[in-house]
Amino acid sequence: MLEYLKQIDIQLLLFINSLHTPFLDQCMLVITHRYTWIPLYIGILVFLFIKERKDFFIVILFIIGAAICSDLFASSFMKPFFHRLRPCHNQEINSLLYLIKDTCGGLYGFVSSHAANTFSLATFLFLYLGRKFRWIELFFIWAAIVSISRVYLGVHYPADIAVGAVSGILIAILFYYLFTVTKKKFIYSQ
Repeated sequence: MLEYLKQIDIQLLLFINSLHTPFLDQCMLVITHRYTWIPLYIGILVFLFIKERKDFFIVILFIIGAAICSDLFASSFMKPFFHRLRPCHNQEINSLLYLIKDTCGGLYGFVSSHAANTFSLATFLFLYLGRKFRWIELFFIWAAIVSISRVYLGVHYPADIAVGAVSGILIAILFYYLFTVTKKKFIYSQ
């Protein structure tokens, strides 16, 4: 069963990676780059400051906490624990991949930090703002596109993305719960 799932993971990777075109290559390089999204993060900060001024600092503190925890879980725990080579470093399949120079990254890829971090942010924002702003669900589409760019570029298997996304979602749920408890106990109980 595990071997069957591994083969599906590889076939899905090869399919997504094979969709390359020069235009898509450039789009995916922009999408996958962390600095591309700085204007989005600044926009989130400005939006939260304007619309949620009362909770602004504590919300930002918990969002940053969730992001740091997601990143540490993916990069400092999962990758060193599982030692699963990124597809671009895996000699068994990297010759089958279309790789763009200098995009491979570190040796291990399970789980995707990009997926963990983006889904963590999307989930926290959804839990915090979901009832107030319906468009907030678009952050999940953003997280999925960023995550898929990693498979397209051959630096992650789809399973790296799926488990990274789930871990980011669960960490965000935990941090949102801690946020609500903190708000009730220490801020609004006075």
